[in-house]
Amino acid sequence: MTRSVTVWALVAALLGGVLVAMPAAAALAPAGQDTDRANPGKPRPTRKPKPTPTATPVVTPTPTATATPVVTPTPSPAPSAPPPPAVTLVGAGDIASCSSSGDEATAALLDGIGGTVFTAGDNAYDSGTSAEFTNCYDPTWGRHKARTRPAPGNHEYNTAGAAGYYGYFGNAAGDPSKGYYAYDLGAWRVYALNSNCSIVSCAAGSTQEQWLRADLAANPSACVVAYWHHPRFSDGSHGNSTTVQTFWQALYDAGAEIVVSGHDHDYQRWAPQTPSGALDQARGIVEFVAGMGGRSHYAFTRSSPNRVTGNDTAYGVLRLDLSAGAYTFSFVPVAGQTYTDSGSGSCH
Repeated sequence: MTRSVTVWALVAALLGGVLVAMPAAAALAPAGQDTDRANPGKPRPTRKPKPTPTATPVVTPTPTATATPVVTPTPSPAPSAPPPPAVTLVGAGDIASCSSSGDEATAALLDGIGGTVFTAGDNAYDSGTSAEFTNCYDPTWGRHKARTRPAPGNHEYNTAGAAGYYGYFGNAAGDPSKGYYAYDLGAWRVYALNSNCSIVSCAAGSTQEQWLRADLAANPSACVVAYWHHPRFSDGSHGNSTTVQTFWQALYDAGAEIVVSGHDHDYQRWAPQTPSGALDQARGIVEFVAGMGGRSHYAFTRSSPNRVTGNDTAYGVLRLDLSAGAYTFSFVPVAGQTYTDSGSGSCH
């Protein structure tokens, strides 16, 4: 019993010492300062605050500037060149004789009509000598020589080599060894051909025929008129000439519009025809026989169905007004005559 009390007294004493020591140790640390539990009385080191992580800046890409589109203006189409103005081609065949006054009357018509003058052959009767050109042609139609583009007839070749004809007209008549040429008149291509086929060949494959085809091919967009002396179709006393069918064929193949001839001393207008004489309103060629230049008149010997009109008593000139893509025509009679003919057409 006494030993148990003693043990408990000892325990109590020990516990009392510990409790007394704890306040003393606590008193050694400043107020509010933590202490190191392993070393009582020593202040715990102050912990540095962890740095707040810096946010990685978000790089916003600079927007790429959108190029303003350059608007290229659509160029305005260049203005097309205006078509050539209308032009006049006027004339006849079978013209001047010192024994006739008909050429004086027709020359007076030319005095009042501007443009280019054509002749369809047999220009000076009876043989186309230099003297006949000087004395018979020059005082009348010769007033318009500077604007004349002639074609030769058979009477010109009554003088060797048609020397009077080529000598009078000079370069305007073309090469004397040929007697054919072409020229532009407004929007039209014009052919003066030599239908004296026994002297300058007109046959298929001849130099003249091949030249004609080549020139037509080189001028495909032009409206076309051609003139020569001997008519392919005629109701006059000379009648149809088959030797010039090669000309007609070449012109027809190229889409030509008009052929003018003389030889028969009258005026005739024919409906559009093929080279063989068939009516062809779509592609046929209109023929005028214009042998009313002043020498004399030949009476009609027949009346063909494709001949539209004609006159064998009046002198006059054929006037063609040629524009881009179209034409008008008129028979202009001499003073005192009343017969007229006129109309219009389009290029093929």
